[in-house]
Amino acid sequence: MTRTQLFEVSTLFGLATLHAALADGLFPGDGKRVLIVSNNAQVPEAVADLTESPAFARLAEPFDQVVSFNEAIAPLHPSVWTPSEAEMPVWERYFRLLWDLGEEPVHLVVESIQVSPAQSLAWSFPQASIDVYADGLMSYGPTRNKILSEVGSRIERLLHLDLVPGLAPLLLEEFGVERRVISTEAFQRVLHQLGADAALPETDQEFALLLGQYLSPLGLISNSEEEALHTQMLEAAAAKGFRSIVFKPHPTAPTELAGPMLARAAELGVQVEVFTAPVLAETLFEQSRVGLVVGCFSTALMTAQSVYGLSVVRVGTENLLKALKPFPNSNRIPLVVIDSLVAAPDAPPRLDIAETARLIEAVGFVMQPEVLSHRRSAAHDWLWEHGTTEARFFPAIRLGELGLPGGKQTLKTRMAPTLRRAARSAYAIERKLEERLMGPIRGVPGGG
Repeated sequence: MTRTQLFEVSTLFGLATLHAALADGLFPGDGKRVLIVSNNAQVPEAVADLTESPAFARLAEPFDQVVSFNEAIAPLHPSVWTPSEAEMPVWERYFRLLWDLGEEPVHLVVESIQVSPAQSLAWSFPQASIDVYADGLMSYGPTRNKILSEVGSRIERLLHLDLVPGLAPLLLEEFGVERRVISTEAFQRVLHQLGADAALPETDQEFALLLGQYLSPLGLISNSEEEALHTQMLEAAAAKGFRSIVFKPHPTAPTELAGPMLARAAELGVQVEVFTAPVLAETLFEQSRVGLVVGCFSTALMTAQSVYGLSVVRVGTENLLKALKPFPNSNRIPLVVIDSLVAAPDAPPRLDIAETARLIEAVGFVMQPEVLSHRRSAAHDWLWEHGTTEARFFPAIRLGELGLPGGKQTLKTRMAPTLRRAARSAYAIERKLEERLMGPIRGVPGGG
Protein backbone atom coordinates (compact mmCIF):
# COMPACT_ATOMS: atom_id res chain seq x y z
CA MET A 1 0.00 0.00 0.00
CA THR A 2 1.30 3.45 -0.92
CA ARG A 3 1.76 5.78 2.02
CA THR A 4 2.92 9.36 2.39
CA GLN A 5 6.11 9.85 4.39
CA LEU A 6 6.34 12.97 6.57
CA PHE A 7 9.88 13.84 7.73
CA GLU A 8 10.15 16.36 10.60
CA VAL A 9 13.46 18.21 11.01
CA SER A 10 14.73 21.21 12.97
CA THR A 11 18.53 21.18 12.54
CA LEU A 12 21.04 20.97 9.71
CA PHE A 13 22.65 17.95 11.39
CA GLY A 14 19.27 16.23 11.54
CA LEU A 15 18.60 16.95 7.88
CA ALA A 16 22.01 15.56 6.90
CA THR A 17 21.19 12.45 8.96
CA LEU A 18 17.87 12.01 7.14
CA HIS A 19 19.55 12.50 3.79
CA ALA A 20 22.06 9.77 4.67
CA ALA A 21 19.26 7.44 5.80
CA LEU A 22 17.48 7.93 2.48
CA ALA A 23 20.71 7.32 0.57
CA ASP A 24 21.18 4.17 2.67
CA GLY A 25 17.85 2.82 1.41
CA LEU A 26 16.13 2.92 4.80
CA PHE A 27 12.95 4.50 3.41
CA PRO A 28 11.86 2.47 0.39
CA GLY A 29 8.55 3.09 -1.35
CA ASP A 30 7.14 5.28 -4.08
CA GLY A 31 4.86 7.41 -1.90
CA LYS A 32 5.12 11.16 -1.54
CA ARG A 33 7.93 12.48 0.70
CA VAL A 34 7.20 15.69 2.58
CA LEU A 35 9.86 17.52 4.61
CA ILE A 36 8.38 19.42 7.57
CA VAL A 37 10.81 22.12 8.75
CA SER A 38 10.46 23.38 12.32
CA ASN A 39 12.30 26.27 13.98
CA ASN A 40 12.32 25.42 17.71
CA ALA A 41 14.38 28.37 18.97
CA GLN A 42 12.90 30.24 21.93
CA VAL A 43 12.33 33.22 19.63
CA PRO A 44 12.14 31.72 16.12
CA GLU A 45 11.95 35.14 14.49
CA ALA A 46 15.38 36.04 15.89
CA VAL A 47 17.15 32.97 14.47
CA ALA A 48 17.89 32.13 10.84
CA ASP A 49 15.56 29.47 9.51
CA LEU A 50 17.00 26.12 8.43
CA THR A 51 15.83 26.78 4.88
CA GLU A 52 18.21 29.78 4.71
CA SER A 53 21.29 27.56 4.98
CA PRO A 54 23.30 27.29 1.72
CA ALA A 55 23.29 23.50 2.22
CA PHE A 56 19.52 23.24 2.53
CA ALA A 57 18.65 23.02 -1.18
CA ARG A 58 21.04 20.13 -1.74
CA LEU A 59 19.89 18.26 1.36
CA ALA A 60 16.22 18.75 0.47
CA GLU A 61 16.57 17.22 -3.02
CA PRO A 62 15.16 13.76 -2.08
CA PHE A 63 11.87 15.30 -0.90
CA ASP A 64 8.87 16.05 -3.09
CA GLN A 65 7.66 18.95 -0.97
CA VAL A 66 8.96 21.25 1.79
CA VAL A 67 6.56 22.83 4.29
CA SER A 68 6.97 25.03 7.37
CA PHE A 69 5.56 23.74 10.65
CA ASN A 70 5.92 27.19 12.24
CA GLU A 71 3.81 28.80 9.54
CA ALA A 72 1.21 26.04 9.75
CA ILE A 73 0.55 26.49 13.49
CA ALA A 74 1.32 30.23 13.88
CA PRO A 75 1.13 31.99 16.29
CA LEU A 76 1.62 28.84 18.42
CA HIS A 77 5.19 27.80 19.26
CA PRO A 78 6.30 24.39 17.91
CA SER A 79 8.09 23.41 21.13
CA VAL A 80 5.14 23.95 23.47
CA TRP A 81 2.01 23.23 21.46
CA THR A 82 0.28 19.84 21.43
CA PRO A 83 -3.31 19.29 20.27
CA SER A 84 -5.92 18.19 22.78
CA GLU A 85 -7.76 14.93 22.21
CA ALA A 86 -10.83 16.79 20.99
CA GLU A 87 -8.75 18.84 18.54
CA MET A 88 -6.84 15.96 16.98
CA PRO A 89 -9.28 15.16 14.14
CA VAL A 90 -9.52 18.84 13.24
CA TRP A 91 -5.74 19.29 13.07
CA GLU A 92 -5.33 16.15 10.96
CA ARG A 93 -7.87 17.42 8.44
CA TYR A 94 -6.17 20.83 8.49
CA PHE A 95 -2.68 19.45 7.84
CA ARG A 96 -3.92 17.10 5.13
CA LEU A 97 -5.64 19.99 3.36
CA LEU A 98 -2.80 22.51 3.89
CA TRP A 99 -0.05 20.14 2.74
CA ASP A 100 -2.10 18.38 0.05
CA LEU A 101 -1.73 14.94 1.65
CA GLY A 102 -5.02 13.50 0.41
CA GLU A 103 -6.42 10.49 2.24
CA GLU A 104 -3.41 8.15 1.94
CA PRO A 105 -1.97 6.51 5.09
CA VAL A 106 0.80 8.55 6.70
CA HIS A 107 4.16 7.40 8.04
CA LEU A 108 5.93 9.86 10.39
CA VAL A 109 9.71 10.19 10.69
CA VAL A 110 10.49 12.43 13.66
CA GLU A 111 13.29 13.51 16.01
CA SER A 112 13.01 13.79 19.81
CA ILE A 113 9.75 11.84 20.09
CA GLN A 114 9.49 12.74 23.81
CA VAL A 115 8.66 16.39 23.08
CA SER A 116 6.96 18.63 20.55
CA PRO A 117 6.91 19.11 17.59
CA ALA A 118 7.30 15.33 17.21
CA GLN A 119 4.60 14.75 19.84
CA SER A 120 2.28 17.25 18.13
CA LEU A 121 2.57 15.43 14.81
CA ALA A 122 2.16 12.02 16.45
CA TRP A 123 -1.12 13.11 18.08
CA SER A 124 -2.33 14.98 14.99
CA PHE A 125 -1.97 11.80 12.91
CA PRO A 126 -3.18 9.19 15.44
CA GLN A 127 -3.20 6.34 12.90
CA ALA A 128 0.29 6.99 11.53
CA SER A 129 3.15 4.56 11.99
CA ILE A 130 6.32 6.22 13.34
CA ASP A 131 10.09 6.04 12.89
CA VAL A 132 12.39 8.02 15.18
CA TYR A 133 15.80 9.20 14.06
CA ALA A 134 18.17 9.89 16.93
CA ASP A 135 19.34 13.38 17.83
CA GLY A 136 23.04 12.85 18.48
CA LEU A 137 24.48 11.43 21.69
CA MET A 138 21.16 11.65 23.54
CA SER A 139 20.11 8.41 21.82
CA TYR A 140 22.49 6.52 24.12
CA GLY A 141 20.41 7.56 27.12
CA PRO A 142 16.93 6.48 28.27
CA THR A 143 13.71 8.06 27.04
CA ARG A 144 13.57 11.30 29.00
CA ASN A 145 9.77 11.69 29.29
CA LYS A 146 7.14 8.99 29.61
CA ILE A 147 5.62 8.23 26.22
CA LEU A 148 2.03 7.02 26.31
CA SER A 149 1.39 3.66 24.71
CA GLU A 150 -0.94 5.31 22.18
CA VAL A 151 2.22 6.79 20.64
CA GLY A 152 4.87 4.29 21.74
CA SER A 153 3.04 1.29 20.29
CA ARG A 154 3.18 2.92 16.84
CA ILE A 155 6.97 3.38 16.82
CA GLU A 156 8.54 0.89 14.44
CA ARG A 157 12.24 1.79 14.30
CA LEU A 158 14.97 3.89 15.89
CA LEU A 159 17.45 5.09 13.25
CA HIS A 160 20.81 6.35 14.50
CA LEU A 161 24.35 7.14 13.43
CA ASP A 162 27.11 4.95 14.83
CA LEU A 163 28.63 7.87 16.73
CA VAL A 164 30.24 5.62 19.34
CA PRO A 165 31.02 2.26 17.72
CA GLY A 166 30.30 -0.51 20.18
CA LEU A 167 27.73 1.46 22.18
CA ALA A 168 23.99 0.63 21.84
CA PRO A 169 21.22 3.21 22.40
CA LEU A 170 18.92 2.95 25.42
CA LEU A 171 16.38 5.30 23.82
CA LEU A 172 12.92 3.70 23.41
CA GLU A 173 14.15 0.41 24.85
CA GLU A 174 10.89 0.13 26.80
CA PHE A 175 8.97 -0.34 23.54
CA GLY A 176 11.30 -2.93 22.04
CA VAL A 177 11.66 -1.02 18.78
CA GLU A 178 13.95 -2.19 16.00
CA ARG A 179 17.31 -0.38 15.89
CA ARG A 180 18.87 0.45 12.54
CA VAL A 181 22.27 2.04 12.07
CA ILE A 182 22.64 4.73 9.40
CA SER A 183 25.96 3.87 7.83
CA THR A 184 28.91 6.14 8.52
CA GLU A 185 29.88 5.89 4.85
CA ALA A 186 26.50 7.28 3.71
CA PHE A 187 26.75 10.12 6.23
CA GLN A 188 30.28 10.99 5.10
CA ARG A 189 29.18 11.03 1.44
CA VAL A 190 26.48 13.53 2.31
CA LEU A 191 28.97 15.76 4.14
CA HIS A 192 31.42 15.52 1.24
CA GLN A 193 28.72 16.74 -1.16
CA LEU A 194 27.96 19.69 1.11
CA GLY A 195 31.61 20.70 1.38
CA ALA A 196 31.90 21.78 -2.25
CA ASP A 197 29.80 24.92 -1.74
CA ALA A 198 30.31 25.56 1.96
CA ALA A 199 31.66 28.74 3.50
CA LEU A 200 34.92 28.09 5.35
CA PRO A 201 36.99 30.00 7.94
CA GLU A 202 39.29 32.67 6.51
CA THR A 203 42.49 31.38 8.10
CA ASP A 204 44.89 29.44 5.88
CA GLN A 205 46.77 27.97 8.87
CA GLU A 206 46.05 24.77 10.76
CA PHE A 207 43.70 25.81 13.55
CA ALA A 208 41.93 24.63 16.69
CA LEU A 209 38.14 24.56 16.41
CA LEU A 210 36.19 25.51 19.53
CA LEU A 211 32.59 24.23 19.66
CA GLY A 212 30.08 26.45 21.41
CA GLN A 213 26.80 25.03 22.69
CA TYR A 214 23.30 26.18 23.61
CA LEU A 215 23.62 25.97 27.40
CA SER A 216 22.78 29.22 29.22
CA PRO A 217 19.65 29.98 27.12
CA LEU A 218 18.30 26.60 28.29
CA GLY A 219 19.11 27.41 31.92
CA LEU A 220 21.71 24.64 32.24
CA ILE A 221 24.35 27.15 33.35
CA SER A 222 24.49 30.94 33.73
CA ASN A 223 25.74 33.34 31.06
CA SER A 224 28.92 34.01 33.04
CA GLU A 225 29.55 30.27 33.45
CA GLU A 226 29.17 29.70 29.72
CA GLU A 227 31.54 32.62 29.01
CA ALA A 228 34.05 31.03 31.40
CA LEU A 229 33.60 27.69 29.60
CA HIS A 230 34.49 29.31 26.26
CA THR A 231 37.58 30.86 27.86
CA GLN A 232 38.61 27.41 29.17
CA MET A 233 38.32 26.06 25.62
CA LEU A 234 40.58 28.83 24.33
CA GLU A 235 43.18 28.23 27.04
CA ALA A 236 43.17 24.47 26.34
CA ALA A 237 43.81 25.09 22.63
CA ALA A 238 46.53 27.65 23.34
CA ALA A 239 48.21 25.24 25.77
CA LYS A 240 48.44 22.74 22.90
CA GLY A 241 50.40 25.32 20.89
CA PHE A 242 47.68 26.64 18.57
CA ARG A 243 47.94 30.33 17.69
CA SER A 244 45.10 30.27 15.15
CA ILE A 245 41.70 29.46 16.63
CA VAL A 246 38.19 29.35 15.17
CA PHE A 247 35.21 29.61 17.51
CA LYS A 248 31.98 28.14 16.14
CA PRO A 249 29.03 29.19 18.31
CA HIS A 250 25.86 27.12 18.34
CA PRO A 251 23.52 28.35 15.56
CA THR A 252 20.86 29.45 18.05
CA ALA A 253 23.16 30.75 20.82
CA PRO A 254 23.92 34.46 21.33
CA THR A 255 27.36 35.37 19.95
CA GLU A 256 28.03 37.89 22.76
CA LEU A 257 28.95 34.94 25.00
CA ALA A 258 32.34 35.01 23.25
CA GLY A 259 33.35 38.42 24.66
CA PRO A 260 35.51 37.36 27.63
CA MET A 261 37.13 34.63 25.52
CA LEU A 262 38.20 37.20 22.91
CA ALA A 263 39.65 39.42 25.65
CA ARG A 264 41.65 36.46 26.97
CA ALA A 265 42.85 35.65 23.44
CA ALA A 266 44.31 39.15 23.17
CA GLU A 267 46.19 38.56 26.43
CA LEU A 268 47.60 35.28 25.14
CA GLY A 269 48.47 36.70 21.73
CA VAL A 270 46.37 34.23 19.72
CA GLN A 271 44.10 34.96 16.77
CA VAL A 272 40.43 34.01 17.10
CA GLU A 273 37.90 34.00 14.27
CA VAL A 274 34.24 33.80 15.29
CA PHE A 275 32.71 31.67 12.54
CA THR A 276 28.91 32.03 12.37
CA ALA A 277 28.21 30.70 8.87
CA PRO A 278 25.40 28.05 8.88
CA VAL A 279 27.81 25.18 8.24
CA LEU A 280 28.06 21.87 10.06
CA ALA A 281 31.16 21.35 12.19
CA GLU A 282 31.62 18.07 10.30
CA THR A 283 31.98 20.03 7.04
CA LEU A 284 34.87 21.93 8.60
CA PHE A 285 36.45 18.65 9.72
CA GLU A 286 36.47 17.50 6.12
CA GLN A 287 37.18 20.71 4.23
CA SER A 288 39.42 22.79 6.53
CA ARG A 289 42.78 22.42 8.25
CA VAL A 290 41.40 21.46 11.65
CA GLY A 291 44.23 20.28 13.91
CA LEU A 292 42.32 20.09 17.20
CA VAL A 293 38.67 20.14 18.29
CA VAL A 294 37.79 21.46 21.76
CA GLY A 295 34.35 21.41 23.36
CA CYS A 296 32.27 20.42 26.35
CA PHE A 297 29.84 17.67 25.32
CA SER A 298 28.89 18.46 21.73
CA THR A 299 28.03 15.50 19.50
CA ALA A 300 30.60 16.90 17.05
CA LEU A 301 33.37 15.91 19.49
CA MET A 302 32.52 12.26 18.84
CA THR A 303 32.18 12.64 15.07
CA ALA A 304 35.57 14.40 15.05
CA GLN A 305 37.17 11.58 17.02
CA SER A 306 35.44 8.43 15.74
CA VAL A 307 34.54 9.41 12.15
CA TYR A 308 37.37 11.79 11.16
CA GLY A 309 40.17 10.66 13.47
CA LEU A 310 40.94 14.18 14.71
CA SER A 311 42.55 15.11 18.02
CA VAL A 312 39.85 16.06 20.52
CA VAL A 313 39.88 17.68 23.97
CA ARG A 314 37.00 18.10 26.43
CA VAL A 315 36.67 20.86 29.02
CA GLY A 316 34.12 21.56 31.74
CA THR A 317 32.40 18.17 31.83
CA GLU A 318 33.07 17.41 35.49
CA ASN A 319 31.61 20.69 36.75
CA LEU A 320 28.60 20.44 34.46
CA LEU A 321 27.89 16.87 35.59
CA LYS A 322 27.55 18.18 39.13
CA ALA A 323 25.56 21.27 38.20
CA LEU A 324 23.10 19.65 35.78
CA LYS A 325 19.57 19.57 37.22
CA PRO A 326 17.37 17.63 37.51
CA PHE A 327 19.25 14.35 37.52
CA PRO A 328 17.15 12.84 34.67
CA ASN A 329 18.12 15.76 32.38
CA SER A 330 18.74 14.13 28.98
CA ASN A 331 22.01 16.04 28.52
CA ARG A 332 23.53 13.87 31.25
CA ILE A 333 24.27 10.89 29.00
CA PRO A 334 26.12 12.96 26.35
CA LEU A 335 28.15 14.41 29.21
CA VAL A 336 28.98 10.93 30.51
CA VAL A 337 29.98 9.74 27.02
CA ILE A 338 32.32 12.67 26.41
CA ASP A 339 33.71 12.67 29.96
CA SER A 340 34.56 8.97 29.62
CA LEU A 341 35.83 8.66 26.05
CA VAL A 342 37.46 12.01 25.23
CA ALA A 343 40.78 13.24 26.59
CA ALA A 344 41.01 16.17 29.01
CA PRO A 345 43.69 18.84 28.38
CA ASP A 346 46.12 17.03 30.69
CA ALA A 347 44.79 13.45 30.81
CA PRO A 348 43.90 10.63 28.40
CA PRO A 349 40.37 9.19 28.05
CA ARG A 350 39.26 7.65 31.35
CA LEU A 351 37.43 4.53 30.14
CA ASP A 352 37.18 2.15 27.21
CA ILE A 353 33.94 1.45 25.31
CA ALA A 354 33.01 -1.63 27.36
CA GLU A 355 33.29 0.16 30.72
CA THR A 356 31.58 3.25 29.33
CA ALA A 357 28.64 1.08 28.23
CA ARG A 358 28.32 -0.32 31.78
CA LEU A 359 28.55 3.18 33.27
CA ILE A 360 25.86 4.50 30.92
CA GLU A 361 23.62 1.57 31.84
CA ALA A 362 23.99 2.47 35.52
CA VAL A 363 23.47 6.21 34.98
CA GLY A 364 20.53 5.49 32.69
CA PHE A 365 18.82 3.36 35.32
CA VAL A 366 19.33 5.98 38.04
CA MET A 367 17.92 8.61 35.65
CA GLN A 368 14.83 6.59 34.71
CA PRO A 369 14.39 3.63 37.10
CA GLU A 370 10.81 2.93 36.00
CA VAL A 371 11.56 2.92 32.28
CA LEU A 372 14.72 0.81 32.73
CA SER A 373 13.58 -1.34 35.66
CA HIS A 374 15.04 -4.45 33.97
CA ARG A 375 18.50 -2.84 34.19
CA ARG A 376 18.48 -2.55 37.98
CA SER A 377 20.70 -5.56 38.72
CA ALA A 378 23.33 -4.39 36.20
CA ALA A 379 23.31 -0.90 37.74
CA HIS A 380 23.60 -2.41 41.24
CA ASP A 381 26.58 -4.52 40.20
CA TRP A 382 28.39 -1.60 38.58
CA LEU A 383 27.86 0.64 41.61
CA TRP A 384 29.04 -2.12 43.93
CA GLU A 385 32.27 -2.42 41.92
CA HIS A 386 32.94 1.24 41.08
CA GLY A 387 30.68 3.42 43.24
CA THR A 388 33.48 4.81 45.40
CA THR A 389 35.77 5.74 42.49
CA GLU A 390 33.04 7.13 40.20
CA ALA A 391 30.85 8.77 42.84
CA ARG A 392 30.76 12.08 40.94
CA PHE A 393 28.27 10.59 38.47
CA PHE A 394 25.63 9.82 41.11
CA PRO A 395 24.09 11.91 43.91
CA ALA A 396 24.29 9.82 47.05
CA ILE A 397 20.78 10.82 48.12
CA ARG A 398 19.28 9.61 44.84
CA LEU A 399 21.11 6.29 45.20
CA GLY A 400 19.71 6.06 48.73
CA GLU A 401 16.16 6.63 47.46
CA LEU A 402 16.65 3.73 45.03
CA GLY A 403 18.32 1.46 47.59
CA LEU A 404 21.55 1.22 45.59
CA PRO A 405 25.18 0.89 46.75
CA GLY A 406 26.76 4.20 47.73
CA GLY A 407 23.42 5.69 48.69
CA LYS A 408 22.99 8.13 51.55
CA GLN A 409 20.09 7.51 53.88
CA THR A 410 17.93 10.52 54.72
CA LEU A 411 14.79 10.62 56.84
CA LYS A 412 12.79 10.25 53.63
CA THR A 413 14.73 7.20 52.40
CA ARG A 414 14.80 5.60 55.89
CA MET A 415 11.05 6.03 56.28
CA ALA A 416 10.15 4.78 52.80
CA PRO A 417 10.15 1.01 53.64
CA THR A 418 8.24 1.69 56.89
CA LEU A 419 5.65 3.77 55.09
CA ARG A 420 5.24 1.11 52.43
CA ARG A 421 4.70 -1.58 55.12
CA ALA A 422 2.25 0.70 56.95
CA ALA A 423 0.33 1.32 53.75
CA ARG A 424 0.13 -2.41 53.02
CA SER A 425 -1.08 -3.11 56.59
CA ALA A 426 -3.70 -0.36 56.41
CA TYR A 427 -4.90 -1.70 53.09
CA ALA A 428 -5.16 -5.24 54.49
CA ILE A 429 -7.19 -3.99 57.50
CA GLU A 430 -9.43 -2.00 55.19
CA ARG A 431 -10.07 -5.09 53.05
CA LYS A 432 -10.96 -7.21 56.14
CA LEU A 433 -13.39 -4.58 57.42
CA GLU A 434 -14.95 -4.36 54.00
CA GLU A 435 -15.39 -8.15 53.84
CA ARG A 436 -17.02 -8.21 57.29
CA LEU A 437 -19.42 -5.42 56.37
CA MET A 438 -20.23 -6.82 52.94
CA GLY A 439 -20.67 -10.38 54.17
CA PRO A 440 -24.11 -9.87 55.79
CA ILE A 441 -25.27 -7.77 52.85
CA ARG A 442 -24.28 -10.50 50.38
CA GLY A 443 -26.22 -12.96 52.52
CA VAL A 444 -29.52 -11.05 52.22
CA PRO A 445 -31.81 -12.61 49.57
CA GLY A 446 -31.83 -10.44 46.48
CA GLY A 447 -28.90 -8.41 47.72
CA GLY A 448 -25.68 -7.82 45.63
